[in-house]
Amino acid sequence: MKYQYAKSCVLLLSLLCICFPARTKAAEEIAFVSGAFRRTISIENVEHLAKTGKAKGLLEDVLRFSNQDPQKISLFLNEKFDLPLVLTSKLMYSSIGNAIINRVAQIIYPIKVPDKAVSIPAIRAGVINGILIGNGELSLVQFLKSYPNKVIAINLPALFQITNKVESMTDLVKFFSSSPLERLKERKP
Repeated sequence: MKYQYAKSCVLLLSLLCICFPARTKAAEEIAFVSGAFRRTISIENVEHLAKTGKAKGLLEDVLRFSNQDPQKISLFLNEKFDLPLVLTSKLMYSSIGNAIINRVAQIIYPIKVPDKAVSIPAIRAGVINGILIGNGELSLVQFLKSYPNKVIAINLPALFQITNKVESMTDLVKFFSSSPLERLKERKP
């Protein structure tokens, strides 16, 4: 009974989002923040890199300075993950989902509001809206374009702390997306 109710609520919310899209501004810039240091890159430039494999503007300088291959970054930005809407919603509100989102909220948050009371719902909204846009798939670009704040802050020290614990960004994304979803898929309602 509870499962049917939850499924009906998610379906209703999805239909409302499709039929009556919210007028919230989507992200336009990413701000890389470390203490007083702050540099912004437009989502448009990130999307250009994802589409063409070529960076421009400050993003080009950052990639060159950090010895990153724009083609590899482009592949990473475009990598799509199958995320069923109902399962993903269920995961994001589960105890493991809350733990993951709490960690992500230390890295990604609205620029002027690092408070988790704001960043956690923003992350959830970015994921759900991105899945809706991607028809059941989510890429990093779709998430960024769906994030409901004009400027996304990325806390560099927190990001480096997490990425130093995994071998690659792909491992990190797979850890955050695949394992918990696979466990939920195996469970029967």
